[in-house]
Amino acid sequence: MTSTVPNAVEHADAQQPPITMFGPDFPYAYDDFLAHPAGLGQVPATEHGTEVAVIGGGLSGIVAAYELMKMGLKPVVYEADRIGGRLRTVGFDGCDDSLTAEMGAMRFPPSSTALQHYIDLVGLQTRPFPNPLAEATPSTVVDLKGESHYAETAADLPQVYRDVAEAWNRCLEEGADFSDMNRALRERDVPRIREIWSRLVEKLDNQTFYGFLCDSEAFRSFRHREIFGQVGFGTGGWDTDFPNSILEILRVVYTEADDHHRGIVGGSQQLPLRLWEREPEKILHWPYGTSLASLHDHRAPRPAVTRLRRTAGNRITVTDAHGDIRTYPAAIFTAQSWMLLSKIDCDDSLFPIDHWTAIERTHYMESSKLFVPVDRPFWLDKDEGTSRDVMSMTLTDRMTRGTYLLDNGPDQPAVICLSYTWCDDSLKWLPLSAHERMEVMLKSLGEIYPKVDIRKHIIGNPVTVSWENEPYFMGAFKANLPGHYRYQRRLFTHFMQDRLPADKRGIFLAGDDISWTAGWAEGAVQTALNAVWGVMHHFGGTTDPANPGPGDVYDEIAPVELPED
Repeated sequence: MTSTVPNAVEHADAQQPPITMFGPDFPYAYDDFLAHPAGLGQVPATEHGTEVAVIGGGLSGIVAAYELMKMGLKPVVYEADRIGGRLRTVGFDGCDDSLTAEMGAMRFPPSSTALQHYIDLVGLQTRPFPNPLAEATPSTVVDLKGESHYAETAADLPQVYRDVAEAWNRCLEEGADFSDMNRALRERDVPRIREIWSRLVEKLDNQTFYGFLCDSEAFRSFRHREIFGQVGFGTGGWDTDFPNSILEILRVVYTEADDHHRGIVGGSQQLPLRLWEREPEKILHWPYGTSLASLHDHRAPRPAVTRLRRTAGNRITVTDAHGDIRTYPAAIFTAQSWMLLSKIDCDDSLFPIDHWTAIERTHYMESSKLFVPVDRPFWLDKDEGTSRDVMSMTLTDRMTRGTYLLDNGPDQPAVICLSYTWCDDSLKWLPLSAHERMEVMLKSLGEIYPKVDIRKHIIGNPVTVSWENEPYFMGAFKANLPGHYRYQRRLFTHFMQDRLPADKRGIFLAGDDISWTAGWAEGAVQTALNAVWGVMHHFGGTTDPANPGPGDVYDEIAPVELPED
């Protein structure tokens, strides 16, 4: 694990199998499912051409629609804003098109193996992302309580950071069987995964991340806990996650989701956009050359959904923002789940009451970013007195928290993410305009780098986002609070509808906030594939026996079920 602070836990070498993000809750090999030549399954020929509503044009919705189309169904995609969802890449007015900012997802771990399938499918390239102390990062500055430390490797940091790293590793080993679970996931040892995780879910469901640290003898020092919260592991400080369930954090560290990140060259939004236009080579019912775009009028999704209801024959009737009303035998809902409570007028009969409760209790993290374009990667200039980089990837307890330097090559225009923050740190920015935010950020960074005039390098206006203020998102991603495991289980397993009453079937939930790995694009892909299996099964379809889908093996690997009483 590439930690911000040095890490004593031994991780895999080249001889060991790679980890995947299928995770401990539902250890299903989605990457194998996607790679199998038999495909994902088929529906009866009598259902070919049948329309299925796909609500939400983010990555989950586009993946689901793409795979349904390949089966011979006709996905009808509804999108309130733009294709991509939280894969949102924007440019800078007046600047070269090569300069882009990732307002949502911007870094992806190699363990996102199902996501990587689609990245490869559409021919996108990736490159290492400059996280703190990553190999691709020339230097990192950790600035806490007004004191800065410059580091090119973890060994350059003071001893206290190594002490904190050792405390974290001991905490994981003693409290969460880290090495054992990491090894079981790498070897895809499902019985061992389930044995370890079943015990930990029962033990830790009610525990916060911070409480887990406090219960460890290794973290008896408040100073160590404070430094860990501000500097953290992998991508930086994790104190904004301290109130969340420790189970959420364990899913990340077990699967190395916070390690060895890569960015998508040209921007992550290209992935759903290319899938939208892609003409699959293997497709049923539709003529060669069919794409999702070609199945839609004017090659564009239908507008926002304003109403959902059940109608005769247990069908799903959708009203859109243009007033058009269409009825479908099945639908997949991939938009942010709170939309079902606020923006969309819904029948209570859409879901069982326990699922409505789970949707209402979903906890979302806030998140904000601000980017500026600059004339060149000036941070690589050397200070004449110290021979160090004049500016570095920066972690601080100041308002900016995390600053990332995004290099497009020597003397080429570049981009700085002046600030990336979560939760309370994000809310501090909410009332400020983009320019007001930038001024505060430049002041904070000026205190860390008094010799550097960042402003003189800026060549365009800043772009910013606060996801909690985005009307179709209202938050960046789900993060379970203690006691929320049961709610998440209800949402994730909703695709298994044989267990539901007949009048509660036909609409399927998907999206990263339905997954066990929310905040990661991999979760969007996995839940899309679950929903595709659910729709296929709903229409009487089957998978090839040589390539069983997630629903076919559900009873063997179902998530732990905790008692409700």
